[in-house]
Amino acid sequence: MASEAKKLALLRILEILQRNTDEAHPLTHNEIADMLLKNYGIEIERKAVGRNISLLLEADYDIVTTKRGVYLNERKYEPSEVRMLIDGVLSSQYIGVKHSRDLIEKLASEENKYFRKNIKHVHAVNDFNKGDNAEVFYSIDVVHEAIENGKMVEYDYNKYGADKKLHKTSFQRISPYQLILHNQRYYLMGYSSYWGHMTYHRLDRITNMIVSPRGAVPISEIEGFEDGINYKNLTTAMPYMFSDTPETIEMLAVDWIIDQVIDWFGKDVKFSDETEDEVTIRVTVNEQAMRRWAMQYALHIKILSPGSLAEQIQEDLTAALQKYNN
Repeated sequence: MASEAKKLALLRILEILQRNTDEAHPLTHNEIADMLLKNYGIEIERKAVGRNISLLLEADYDIVTTKRGVYLNERKYEPSEVRMLIDGVLSSQYIGVKHSRDLIEKLASEENKYFRKNIKHVHAVNDFNKGDNAEVFYSIDVVHEAIENGKMVEYDYNKYGADKKLHKTSFQRISPYQLILHNQRYYLMGYSSYWGHMTYHRLDRITNMIVSPRGAVPISEIEGFEDGINYKNLTTAMPYMFSDTPETIEMLAVDWIIDQVIDWFGKDVKFSDETEDEVTIRVTVNEQAMRRWAMQYALHIKILSPGSLAEQIQEDLTAALQKYNN
């Protein structure tokens, strides 16, 4: 191994402390000097190690000296924060296996070598339900570039077939405004001039994305978005990413489902006419999303208004029942 210049000793000592120490695993100055020589070919005396540590202390690094040696006490992230970030990567179905493994490695490198013993997930990424669209991270970069330059984006939109592979279903050209993480999925929010409304396309279903030479439609020119994006409405009025306009919907529900209602629609829901075991609930949500949600909770809720939505759900339930009667 080629020897490094002694002027790099300060940087390498910091790396040694980051990778090899914590409160339970301090290092003496002699041990640090030995690691400098072994790992980097830098030969310095024990006193020089002490001088470099003093410089790191002056630079506000939290290095603690004990009778057993020194260790780096405070890091960029707490171990619990790194674990939470790793769990977020694992639970994100839009991040493929390879990218998940790479991200976990990068996050784990923020902690010392002892932290890795507690991160068994690094070797079990294949056990999680992961997407296989390798273009997701590329698409994120393209979207940000387009938004920054006020351009449209063009791409193929796909769906999975019985062969478990993505197949093109349409070509899209939209004005992009935001990437939204919703229900553990990334969605591209943009305006389709062709359809004349806002669209929400799953990023892991997008391929062949490019920045279009066409200028994007300013979001302030779109009806309902004159004041920009209301992120609260996006998360509570759209439990599923449909593009129709939210409206007030009234339903009768068993009281124990209130917890689920608040989880889905937030705390702005209105409750009234409460009985011993039922309550009337009013939510502001787009109708097609509520149609799907109501089917999911059909045993526990009944749509009261609008009447058109109640009729749709009746037809859906009848059609579902017929499938089991045939």
